[in-house]
Amino acid sequence: MAPRTAPDPARRSERSRSAVLTAAYDLVSEIGFGKLTIEAIAARAGVGKQTIYRWWPSKGAVVFDAFLVVNGHAGHFALPDTGDLAADLKAVLRLSVDDLVDPVLDRTYRALSAELLNDPVVQAEYRARLLDPLLDVTRARLRSARESGDLPPDTDLDFAVELLYGPVFYRWTHLLGPLDHDYADRLVDAFLRALAPPPADTRSHA
Repeated sequence: MAPRTAPDPARRSERSRSAVLTAAYDLVSEIGFGKLTIEAIAARAGVGKQTIYRWWPSKGAVVFDAFLVVNGHAGHFALPDTGDLAADLKAVLRLSVDDLVDPVLDRTYRALSAELLNDPVVQAEYRARLLDPLLDVTRARLRSARESGDLPPDTDLDFAVELLYGPVFYRWTHLLGPLDHDYADRLVDAFLRALAPPPADTRSHA
């Protein structure tokens, strides 16, 4: 008789963690963040509340983790560098717009945005795993453009990324108008006009 293999605690823990994240994401999509409870997540996932609190300190932390995992946002962002700065920026801004206008993601984003103001853990996770990686790759692409002469040599990269993404989130937060690819493209065009290098002085000098 072959010896019985003991259960792998690590594998069991990973299954439980995956079940919790899936349950949290499904429930927040179904009933919204406000009505969501840790008890409901535990019941849907088939685990005890203590299991959830062992890994996450709050409901917001669970939902944020679920949002990243289910949607493939694990802090690994890439921004193309094709040599065409306008095309590269439009590609990434279109993806941002697509996320914000997705009905399920929109509701989750808005709930998490409120949590950022009240939950320091969620705020720190958001910065470390979502916002900062996105801004880092954008700064890297703009730095490349600055070095190639597509942007002025004195371009402030921190200011530039705020100038690029700020209007998108301002429009989304305040429901000021449609968010679509046309808006993203027009924003990139305006961004590049604002930061364009001054025209070369072609005047002859005595």
